[in-house]
Amino acid sequence: MTHPTVIKLQDGNVMPQLGLGVWKAGNEEVISAIHKALEVGYRSIDTAAAYQNESGVGKALKSAGVPRDELFITTKLWNDDQKNPAQALKDSLRKLQLEFVDLYLIHWPVPAIDHYVDAWLGMIELQKQGLATSIGVCNFQVHHLQRLIDETGVAPVINQIELHPLMQQRQLHAWNATHKIQTESWSPLAQGGEGVFDQKIIRELADKYGKSPAQIVIRWHLDNGLVVIPKSVTPSRIAENFDVWDFRLDKDELSEIAKLDKGKRLGPDPDQFGG
Repeated sequence: MTHPTVIKLQDGNVMPQLGLGVWKAGNEEVISAIHKALEVGYRSIDTAAAYQNESGVGKALKSAGVPRDELFITTKLWNDDQKNPAQALKDSLRKLQLEFVDLYLIHWPVPAIDHYVDAWLGMIELQKQGLATSIGVCNFQVHHLQRLIDETGVAPVINQIELHPLMQQRQLHAWNATHKIQTESWSPLAQGGEGVFDQKIIRELADKYGKSPAQIVIRWHLDNGLVVIPKSVTPSRIAENFDVWDFRLDKDELSEIAKLDKGKRLGPDPDQFGG
């Protein structure tokens, strides 16, 4: 496999399996990061209203010169805006300098305020209007997802969740797959390692394939059928993270990495966060 792979979503749309995450990147540094990413071959960029860098993303896309139909741009509806997703997306599109996004996600379910079903109904309408080509969610547990499906009849195409070798979420991943919901990994490198890169199996595979530990972990995501969005603003790492198409891990190697799962959540508990 020597070229980037794409994933077909249940609504028929297609997205790159590997993209650039821009969490915590400022409006200025995100411009150079995206320019570098597009230069080395990325076509998917994942941002969010809460990241406060949509304006920088918009400037980067505008000045990069890559045709819009080659890009896949994701942004997210923040918790405080769940009552009015239409206005929130309008604000995001203005900052991004886009007429539509390829993927719009509810950032967190925030069960304490219990607006996520209404927000989802609003997003279904935004999709019908062509302002979001595909719609999905982030950080939803099975009971949140089941409620969306039961009450609206429309399943998200994506559930973007914390997922890395120390927090593999296999049950949720399997449930998503059963319902044709694509799982996407955030913090795929466990936020810069966090004990992942120094694991014996990761180091051994890095030596075997002549790759970095980060490249081994990214390949693990890809070989498990996950969409993955490693974040970096460092040019060399942006390029390195994309240089993963010339090898694959075998079943035994994937099984060894599976043993690293500790259920170690680095981010908030989706049932408790927000409100």
